[in-house]
Amino acid sequence: MPSALPSPLPRFAEVARHRPVALVQPSTSMAGAPWAAATGPAPELRSDAVTLRARRTGRRVVLEVERDGSTERRASARHGWVREVDELAVSVTGPLVVAWSRTAGLWTARARTSLGQRPWWRGLRPGDGVVDAGGFGQLGLRDLRLVTHADGTPYREGAPGTGPFLLTATSAGPGGFRTGHTSVWALDPDTLDLAHRADLFFRHPAGPGHPAGTGTAVPDGAVLGHHATHLVRDGGAWRVATSTWGTFDRTARPGVEVRLGLSLADLARGRHVVTVEPLALPVADLGSVGAWDAQLVHDGERWLVAFVSARRFFSFHPALAAGHDLDDLTLLGAARDRVFCEGPTLARLPDGWRLLASDGREESPHRRAGYPCFDLAMAEVGRLDATYPTNLPWPTVVPHDGGWLMVGFDGSTYGGGLVDYGSHGAVVVQRTA
Repeated sequence: MPSALPSPLPRFAEVARHRPVALVQPSTSMAGAPWAAATGPAPELRSDAVTLRARRTGRRVVLEVERDGSTERRASARHGWVREVDELAVSVTGPLVVAWSRTAGLWTARARTSLGQRPWWRGLRPGDGVVDAGGFGQLGLRDLRLVTHADGTPYREGAPGTGPFLLTATSAGPGGFRTGHTSVWALDPDTLDLAHRADLFFRHPAGPGHPAGTGTAVPDGAVLGHHATHLVRDGGAWRVATSTWGTFDRTARPGVEVRLGLSLADLARGRHVVTVEPLALPVADLGSVGAWDAQLVHDGERWLVAFVSARRFFSFHPALAAGHDLDDLTLLGAARDRVFCEGPTLARLPDGWRLLASDGREESPHRRAGYPCFDLAMAEVGRLDATYPTNLPWPTVVPHDGGWLMVGFDGSTYGGGLVDYGSHGAVVVQRTA
């Protein structure tokens, strides 16, 4: 049943779609974080503690893990068999190691194992049989959000009002939440080309009075691939708001939380590890077991913080908080009538600041698969008139050339049946008529 609420913007239509799959992200380093890959006829990755190999034995692709003088071989009885192989790869994405084969241009996961999050990966480097190696790229992109200045205006690489828009995204890995990481991309608003710019990873501080992790224990020195991230240029520094999916544990409280970091490095280029601390969101009255998808905007008087609160895993809804300081936030409102609504996005529309979100297909019939528009008291005042791909595409909108662009994603998977949930998706770009 279509909604009777008006759309705050003209109708959108799809104009481009991208799926930038890359096991090895071109021209990236594998230093500093356990996200790396190597390709070749018999590729290896080595660290000070282990050697990881992808090997073909007859018609089967196996994963070899050599440590402490012995070699363990992992093979999938169902997914390890292959007739034709053009190339092999071995990848590391957080705790997960995967052996791959490429046939007719497509990569398929053939075997995998988990080595945990302790720093076994330190000193990771290419070994024998390698043609290409570097930082792990992505199987798909999701959770795309505009990189902004603190006042919410788009951060662009060129002179004021020119150059590509920058977006943060979740670079999907081959094994669920813990294998994704945050990346930064440039979108040319005229050609709609999409190009990789940076990869971001995160560390939790440790020490007296500062536990290494919240909820799930995090080993000291662990580097994590948190995602669903907002990158904010605030004066001469970068603020980073990320969601702790890299340590997700549905039995912990919170199972996911929002963390903040501050950096003077150029986070829009290269590969970085950012230390992040918990953001105290006002969720006491929401019965929250977790929070994610934060976005920060300073409207000239106060900070606005959009986020998702979960009453259980997985039943969740958008909420909005405000405060003159990010350490002292007050809840403005929450869409408590929602059960599967996320991706809250603050946007300055013709009617002023609004919070856009994404209603999943589990919502009631008159809401499902759409983009609600809320005022700052979280009353629903409209719905975007736009194509809704599969999954929960965030409504990232940006004004350009007298109209609007909208960047989202779908739930299409990649990598074969051995890959867990989380390999989605393709980037979907829409434009107003």
